[in-house]
Amino acid sequence: MSLTIQLPTADRHLKTYTVNSQRWAAPTAPISIKKRKVFSAVHVVADPWAVDDPLRDVGIDWEHTLAYRHHIWGLGLSVAEAMDTAQRGMGLGWSHAKELITRSVKEARAVGGEIACGAGTDQLLPAPVIGLDDVVHAYEEQCAHVEREGGRIIVMASRALARVASSPDDYARVYERVLEQVKQPVILHWLGDMFDPNLEGYWGSDQLDEAMDSCLNIIRQHESKVDGIKLSLLDASKEVEMRRRLPDSVRMYTGDDFHYPELIEGDGRHYSDALLGIFDAIAPAASRALVDLDAGNTSAYRETMDKTVPLARHIFKSPTFSYKTGVVFLAYLNGFQPHFRMIAGAESHRSVLHLARIFELADEGDVLLNPELAVRRMRLVLQQAGIS
Repeated sequence: MSLTIQLPTADRHLKTYTVNSQRWAAPTAPISIKKRKVFSAVHVVADPWAVDDPLRDVGIDWEHTLAYRHHIWGLGLSVAEAMDTAQRGMGLGWSHAKELITRSVKEARAVGGEIACGAGTDQLLPAPVIGLDDVVHAYEEQCAHVEREGGRIIVMASRALARVASSPDDYARVYERVLEQVKQPVILHWLGDMFDPNLEGYWGSDQLDEAMDSCLNIIRQHESKVDGIKLSLLDASKEVEMRRRLPDSVRMYTGDDFHYPELIEGDGRHYSDALLGIFDAIAPAASRALVDLDAGNTSAYRETMDKTVPLARHIFKSPTFSYKTGVVFLAYLNGFQPHFRMIAGAESHRSVLHLARIFELADEGDVLLNPELAVRRMRLVLQQAGIS
C-alpha cells in the first residue's frame, strides 16, 4: 500500500503528502520510569451501538476503553482516570465516571498499574441554586467512592464552586473540609479557563498572581494532605514560579500541553512531574523520552519530546476545550479503537482541515504507530467529508 496521500489545504486544494513514520514496535518487557512521576489523562472510547440518542445518553465501549489503559501502563506511565480528557463534564457525567473509576481501579490492581481518579462536583450541575455546603457534600461523595474502590484522589476543579464562591475564603473553607477527610494525600487540580470557561476566576480571583497566592495558602495549611498540584494554565512562567514556591513535600504536576518538555526536564533546581492530556496521544514517544531522561541522556529526551510539541500545540489550539477530538482521532488512526466516534458527538468539534493537520504533525512527531493503517483510516475520514 502506498504511503502517499492527498490531504486538503485551507485554499481548497489537495497536496500530496508522503508518510515517513516507521511501524512502532511494542515493548517486549515492562518499562519503568523512575525520575519523574508521570500520569497520562486518558480518553474514553464511545460505543456507537449502545444508544439511540448520543447527545442525551452515554455508551462506553468498555473493552477498548480498558485496553487503552493497559497500553498506558505497559509503557511505564500512570493513568489519570475520569478527567477532562475522558470528556468529564463534557459528555461524561458522574454516574458513568463512577463506573469508569470502579472498572479502571480494578484493572490497575490486577496488573500493578498506578492510577489516580478525578473527584469533582459535576453531579450538582445543572442546578438552580447551590451553596458551599452542597459543593462540599458533592466532593465528599466522589472522594469517598474513589477511596472505597482503592484509588488515589485527584480533587478536580469545580464548576459549581466557581459559580457560588464569592471570595478566596470560600475556596479555603471548601477545600479545608474536603482535605481534612481524605485518607491519603491528594493531587489538587487547577484548570485554566482556556480548558473550561466555567472555571474563570478560580481560587477567588481572575488575576493569576492573586489566585496563586490563594491556592498556595490552602496547600501550605494542609501540606500533609497534598501530594501535588496539577497546573494547566498554558503559561510556563507561572508554573515555574509556583513550583518554586511550593513546600518541598508537594509536587508540581505540569498540565501544560505546550511547554511540557522543558518543564519536565527542569532548570537544575526544580522540575515538574506530569499529568497531561497530550500524553494520551503521544504515550510511546513520551515513554521513550522519559527512559532517556532516567538514563541522563537529556539530549535524546529533548529530541524525542520536542518533536511532539507542534502536534500538541495544534491539538490544544483554541478553542482548547475541543482538544479531546484530536486525542481520540489519533487513537483511531493508531488502531486503538475501531471508529472515530465520541461521546455526545464530539468528533464534530474539529474541522477536517484540523484533522488532516493532526495526521501530518503526528507523522512528523513520530507518533503514527502503524503508518499503513493510519493512511487507510485518514483516507476514509476524507472520503466521508467529500474530499478525495
